[in-house]
Amino acid sequence: MKTLNLIEIFSEFRELKSIDKVTMMGIMEDVFRSSLTKIFGSDENFDVIINIDKGDFEIWRNRIVVQDGEIQDKNKEISLTDVHTKGKEYEDYEVGEDFTDEVKLIDFGRRAILAVRQNLTAKIMQLEKDTLYETYKERVGTLITGDVYQTWKKEILVLDDEENELILPKSEQIPSDRFRKGDVLRAIVSKVEMRNNTPRIILSRTSPIFLERLFELEVPEIDDGLIVIKKIVRKPGERAKVAVESYDERIDPVGACVGMKGARIHGIVRELRNENIDVISYTENTQLFIQRALNPAKISSIRLVEDDYRAEVFLLPEEVSKAIGKNGLNIKLAIQLTGYEIDVFREMDESEEDIDIDQFSDEIDSWIIDELKAIGCDTAKSVLQLSIEELEKRTDLELETLEFVLDVINSEFDKEEE
Repeated sequence: MKTLNLIEIFSEFRELKSIDKVTMMGIMEDVFRSSLTKIFGSDENFDVIINIDKGDFEIWRNRIVVQDGEIQDKNKEISLTDVHTKGKEYEDYEVGEDFTDEVKLIDFGRRAILAVRQNLTAKIMQLEKDTLYETYKERVGTLITGDVYQTWKKEILVLDDEENELILPKSEQIPSDRFRKGDVLRAIVSKVEMRNNTPRIILSRTSPIFLERLFELEVPEIDDGLIVIKKIVRKPGERAKVAVESYDERIDPVGACVGMKGARIHGIVRELRNENIDVISYTENTQLFIQRALNPAKISSIRLVEDDYRAEVFLLPEEVSKAIGKNGLNIKLAIQLTGYEIDVFREMDESEEDIDIDQFSDEIDSWIIDELKAIGCDTAKSVLQLSIEELEKRTDLELETLEFVLDVINSEFDKEEE
């Protein structure tokens, strides 16, 4: 193994890993000095000269010339006779002068060269890991585009432009995401962590920040700071609510985000696998903000209980299901967006007689009543207004239980009629 070959190997490694020249020279000098210290006990009197471009290096040792037999430190001193025997050009040297000669690493054998190579490899690999960690630590929350390199059951391996390995876990994928090797995907850098001294870069497509970055990409007014995203809540792949505010009175924040004929929002929806996105104009008027958050339902009136951060929302019977949404998702997101606990009530006509669902507690278990109230069915007629299929879909109640509930309620109205 020759010294020149050693340098060529690591010159190629530097190009492959894109390590800058100054850093590479520093690493190599540190490794050579470490080897010199092991061999000679100290590297203080050595000059290490590295030329990465030419692929070579030189090591020079500086010693003081002393009288024969007076050497106390062989590393830092050399006898006058030993100097004179090195050649005619050294015959004029005298005691007390500085003497410099080149040290050939190859003279110390194959083992020394192998040790240098191993140390270089370890240091360069560690530098690569540290650089990658620091680079992506600064990119947390930013949008990246990568190529799918491998797919597994629990995660996807993604390569960035420099072929660094990134991980997209199953938990950070939209439920309807389906990627194959070679596909291009977009995600945000969610977090960076060290595992066994190796950086692990985690991506996410489910984070609200991912949706925020997509809006910044599609809506120039957001990128320019004319429109600001106040808050985003979402259930990935199903529905999201985005509250936006304009700092320019001439700009409609909702219209700008949606775009002409939905052009801007459609691109985001496609990226999110047809996730429904409600863009809402933010306001500090709490009642109005709650009303907008419950879109597409039309609210009749709202009563705030400020101390409890609770809102009582009254709607016409046909609007209740819209406010609650499929599986209660619309109202859940509205609660997250506004920070208010929202209770939905059906607004009844004065002439319409109805019975509070709690009045059936003697015949219907309380946990069943709670299930019905959770979907906005707080009165007898609000339950009867929905089909048994709809009730089964929107609650966790079994068909047999729902049949019993409907029989009890219907029986009560039959009694009143009689």
